[in-house]
Amino acid sequence: MSESGDQTKREEEEPDTPDFEAESDDSSDEGEASGDSEMDFLRNLFSRTLGLSPEEKVLDDLSLEGVARYIQSGKCKNIICMVGAGISTSAGIPDFRSPGTGLYANLQKYNLPYPEAIFQIDYFKKHPEPFFALARELYPGQFKPTVCHYFIRMLKDKGLLRRCYSQNIDTLERVAGLEGEDLIEAHGTFHTSHCVSLFCRKEYTMDWMKEKIFSEDIPKCDACNNLVKPDIVFFGENLPARFFTTMKKDFPHCDLLIIMGTSLQVQPFASLVSRVPNSCPRLLINMEKTGQSEFGMGLLGFGGGMDFDSDKAYRDVAHLSTCDDGCLAFAELLGWKGELEELVKREHALIDSKDSKKKDEKTKQSSETPEKTKVAEPEAGKSEKTE
Repeated sequence: MSESGDQTKREEEEPDTPDFEAESDDSSDEGEASGDSEMDFLRNLFSRTLGLSPEEKVLDDLSLEGVARYIQSGKCKNIICMVGAGISTSAGIPDFRSPGTGLYANLQKYNLPYPEAIFQIDYFKKHPEPFFALARELYPGQFKPTVCHYFIRMLKDKGLLRRCYSQNIDTLERVAGLEGEDLIEAHGTFHTSHCVSLFCRKEYTMDWMKEKIFSEDIPKCDACNNLVKPDIVFFGENLPARFFTTMKKDFPHCDLLIIMGTSLQVQPFASLVSRVPNSCPRLLINMEKTGQSEFGMGLLGFGGGMDFDSDKAYRDVAHLSTCDDGCLAFAELLGWKGELEELVKREHALIDSKDSKKKDEKTKQSSETPEKTKVAEPEAGKSEKTE
């Protein structure tokens, strides 16, 4: 990737986990980022509308084939992926908004005032039980990464992935082989947990939280007895500071933005699509077109302003399919399909082997009941000698 040594060194020194302590810096970064996004959007909008600066057309065709040829040309060296819940549905994890099957459509059993309440920080502090019950169902470690996850891993292995920005909290990107420096978990992670008290903020490990969740205990801080919550971002909380600092370095250098499995309805994540250079192609692999903003909404900085269909479209491509099917089709055009299928097969077999080994160890431990040592009773008329 085309970065200076100093910049690469600075990135390597960044923490892999979200900085939940720097709330004041986070808020200022978020405000600054929002302002930058609005100005970028307006600048791009008026320059295109008024014809003040003709855009460079990088793709020879607005299709998946055109994007594949662009990658094969060697001119595309910095790819950023933006992904949402749709890349994990084939693993058995529901997305949020699909009618009937989405997470929000199936929360009646938790007796919530409204579906989103399960991820509202104020509601959680008063009623933590629904969230931890849901966490038992969706907890990381119970699912395998999908074809889409491994396609992103291949981009990394081939030196093309600058970063993956994920809305997901299932950690499947990490299971597939992405490491901390490859990944921005915009909506947080189960990898660490913290006490919710701003005066404590004691950190707990993933293993500690997992034990609490599956024992059906409400996790409480042993220092102050307040609730402990996984470091996933609830409504009413700031995004990790690293999201804002890293996007400022990444997006100006992006050669191709690949958006997969997201409705682009949640801000500020959705606004990232407007932060790439004007000439940067943007590929959407999704079940439906998204990110297209109305003129009025665009002026307010909402929506990505993607243009797939107008006569002024010059860089946006929509491939409508499941994320797995889209990645397989894309990989075939790139000549990577066989390699991708072999990677998925090998990694899934490795996960199955590890799971089988863990189950065997648990079975062995439960069957090996230690024999009780029989204590000899003293003979009649004799007392036990105490040494």
